[in-house]
Amino acid sequence: MPDDVAVAGWDIGGVHIKGARAVVRGGALRERRITVRPFEVWRAPDDLPEMLRAVADQLGVRDGDPMAVTMTAELSDVFRTKRDGVTHVIESVRRAFPRTGPQALSVRGELVPLEEALVRPLDFAATNWVAAALYAGRFVRDCLLVDVGSTTTDIIAVRDGRLVCEGRTDMARLASGELVYTGVVRSNPNTLAEMVPLRGRWCRVAGEHFTLMADVYLALTRLPESAYTCPTPDGRAKTREAALERLARLVCADREQLDEEELLKIACYLAERQLQLVTDGLVQVLSRLEYGYGLPVVTAGAGAFVAATAAQRLRLTVIDGRTLWGRAGVALPAAAATELIAARLTKGATWSMPS
Repeated sequence: MPDDVAVAGWDIGGVHIKGARAVVRGGALRERRITVRPFEVWRAPDDLPEMLRAVADQLGVRDGDPMAVTMTAELSDVFRTKRDGVTHVIESVRRAFPRTGPQALSVRGELVPLEEALVRPLDFAATNWVAAALYAGRFVRDCLLVDVGSTTTDIIAVRDGRLVCEGRTDMARLASGELVYTGVVRSNPNTLAEMVPLRGRWCRVAGEHFTLMADVYLALTRLPESAYTCPTPDGRAKTREAALERLARLVCADREQLDEEELLKIACYLAERQLQLVTDGLVQVLSRLEYGYGLPVVTAGAGAFVAATAAQRLRLTVIDGRTLWGRAGVALPAAAATELIAARLTKGATWSMPS
């Protein structure tokens, strides 16, 4: 193939669209661009093609550029079934890029035309973790990728650059510990704890959408305001003071009733609960791997700091993913998808998972 061919990768989620573009030149990817655009698909599913075109324009992606697609948006409850969700995403991509002929990534690491994906849509549900782990395996051939994102956590073993996973569907991955449904932005703290410590007692929490883990980590200064990539529960500012106000609502209080020190103690406890949840998943995955404790942990995602702490507690070697792929980590599956499609174009092959 000629040099200077632009390729694109997509990670189409339920609340974000992540896109990446690169140019194949001299056998390597150059001129990388990435972006993350908030888009809650359940609010306006029919707007997805327009949003994809807008993100493509921002990246400089043209209809006709080779591209690979991963997704998780199919789980959104705007769709009655995951089959319906995958079909909607695929059809939206086809409408957005009618000249391109994009390819979709399957749970086995295959890249196939969208028309084929429509025949067996469930093989293409929730595939962004496949791209991310295969990408990590290109840098560290034997490792555990622990990707703590805004909503979920993926824990994936890689041996000799290939994925060694027990589950491929969301349900199977939840059961295996490879998918932990908790993240550092969108998770509601009341999913982590029924009670929190308050003034020497255990106080039950409200079962309402008052606050998010983004507020916890903003209060603790572990996340920057820019990482708060979803709407706030109260529609107010994404500042530390506003985060403390939302956190007070968790125990049906406000800032006139609870001071900063009391709220930070609650935040520390909630962060510890989330850390334990991720650690439990990591231990579960390690328990089935021969010599698993000898594998280094490659951290990724907005909550990479959670992954690093969990690994350190287990005395595992930690490799900061940012040292491997740089800024591409903010849209890791999309960046990985560009590598996949580039490999297909240059070598006529793609990465695959063991059967």
